[in-house]
Amino acid sequence: MTTSRKRRKPKQVVKLLQECEAMLATSKSLAAVYQKLSFTESTWAGCTRQYAGMKSDEARLLHDLEMKIQKFKERLAEAELETRILKEVLEVNY
Repeated sequence: MTTSRKRRKPKQVVKLLQECEAMLATSKSLAAVYQKLSFTESTWAGCTRQYAGMKSDEARLLHDLEMKIQKFKERLAEAELETRILKEVLEVNY
């Protein structure tokens, strides 16, 4: 049985974590909570590690910042590559 991977937005993850906490507070078992919310144990652990205690706005801000950091890293890698190429061209010409 294979299921497709669900991509949840940070706002959705925070909401689901809050629902999980509410369900656990009403003495539901972890297995029942995971099944109801379509979580696996590893997904639960990863989400709580990343988003525990956050509000949905904070989670969205975190996601946006992570995306900006990724773009900056890509731009830096491109700039370093261009610099390396230019150095090699200069070495060959002189």
